[in-house]
Amino acid sequence: MDEARKKTGLEDFGDPGFEEGLDRLLDSLETEAQLTALGRVIAGEEILTPLVNRLHLIDHHKRYPDIGQADIAAPIFIIGMGRSGTTVLHELLALDPQFRVTQTWEVDYPFPPPETASYKSDPRIADVQKRLNRTDVVLPDFKRIHRLGATLPQECVRFTTGEFLSLIFWTNYDVPSYSRWLKDEADMAPAYQYHRRFLQMLQWKHPRSPWVLKSPAHLWSLDTLLAEYPDARFIQTHRDPLRMLASLSSLVTHLRKMSSNRVDGLQIAREWAEWNALGLNASAEFRRRGVISQDNIIDIDFYGFMDNPIVEVQKIYAAFDLSFSEHTRDAMQAYLAVHSATQHGSHGYSFADTGLDIEEERNRLAPYQNFFNTRMEVT
Repeated sequence: MDEARKKTGLEDFGDPGFEEGLDRLLDSLETEAQLTALGRVIAGEEILTPLVNRLHLIDHHKRYPDIGQADIAAPIFIIGMGRSGTTVLHELLALDPQFRVTQTWEVDYPFPPPETASYKSDPRIADVQKRLNRTDVVLPDFKRIHRLGATLPQECVRFTTGEFLSLIFWTNYDVPSYSRWLKDEADMAPAYQYHRRFLQMLQWKHPRSPWVLKSPAHLWSLDTLLAEYPDARFIQTHRDPLRMLASLSSLVTHLRKMSSNRVDGLQIAREWAEWNALGLNASAEFRRRGVISQDNIIDIDFYGFMDNPIVEVQKIYAAFDLSFSEHTRDAMQAYLAVHSATQHGSHGYSFADTGLDIEEERNRLAPYQNFFNTRMEVT
């Protein structure tokens, strides 16, 4: 925190409640994560950056109170579990000029706030891309699993780090004490309040509506999200949860190798199996209770989306009464012609790699599968 103050010349971090999450994360990193020397540098940067951004965010809202007066009207949240087509869907919707998305460069380095005139030429884009290119050196196979790019859409977990209430820390590091606190005890309301203030700042000089946002982490906090954004709309993507579990376990295993040379893929699979079931079953219960109007949510089947993405995208536009222009259709088709899930090579994984029992996981995920009647890939 002292380093962030020195770096910015600012003092006010706002409500000190965020320090509980910060303290728990630091303790877990120090005592559990088994970081390499490089891992300590990476983790330090990933803690300092949100502290710096938090100082700037608080300062901007104090100096320019009109930022906080702006509405975030009817945002659209993509809430499918990871590895169910959410990334491609987010990238396609980002091609539509009527939508506003959070791009990686502006999430990581949002100050000064982005402006419309320089939004596509901001020098921070090149700086962030250079940093992302270094990932290829440390994790050369990671691009087979997940694309990285300064101008690609970024997930909400990347900026709720400002409250230190973010699943991204558990994804990147072996921090079981922090993750248990996040899952069982933490109040997520401040994360969504911070989420709103962050979006208000990003749209201050580059306005566009509605926002299209994405993160599977919302699955664990749908009631809290809806309390902050009562007019929110949702796109939930669905796939065999055991297939998603296997893919996510592989993804997390690869990510953690960037900061530790003691990564246990079987342990990650066991831990993620618990998180996976909790989030997916919670979403089924959320829907069963009818908390949200059917007019404000649409389900997208992964398999149908992969077979014919434009048709499935059109269903989203129709469900939310949005205009789908020929220009946008052409842009999406051109994008799909260039980008594919295997453009950088295939991501090899199987459920057997998790060491988990199929029947046990099917039983654990029965509430989700029964409610949404998802197809089974893993048998």
